[in-house]
Amino acid sequence: QVQLVESGGGLVQAGGSLRLSCAASGRTLSRNAMGWFRQAPGKEREFVAAINWSNGNTYYAEPVKGRFTISRDNAKNTLYLQMNSLKPEDTAVYYCAAALLGFIPTRPADPRGYTYWGQGTQVTVSS
Repeated sequence: QVQLVESGGGLVQAGGSLRLSCAASGRTLSRNAMGWFRQAPGKEREFVAAINWSNGNTYYAEPVKGRFTISRDNAKNTLYLQMNSLKPEDTAVYYCAAALLGFIPTRPADPRGYTYWGQGTQVTVSS
């Protein structure tokens, strides 16, 4: 059973930075595509970033391009999201997700392509 646990959220002022981590347990996820999604109060869950397992390609939602960086450390079985130049509109619960072993989502931004989800970590950006 794969388990994902996010950490690193918190309260930060606009313009600040945070690094989220997603620790996986149960088995190695080196061959799983992984992603970050977020959900703000009253809004639907939205795509933030994703990373492929086969070639390391990364994908970003337009609002976070140039500010957020997704990365993974397969030795630590951990996914990261470095968030810089944070804005109040980045306030949300952030979730990490993993696709099935060996599966490469044709649409990395589609949450239906991911099978395993963490419980989320709150990020609050004050103005």
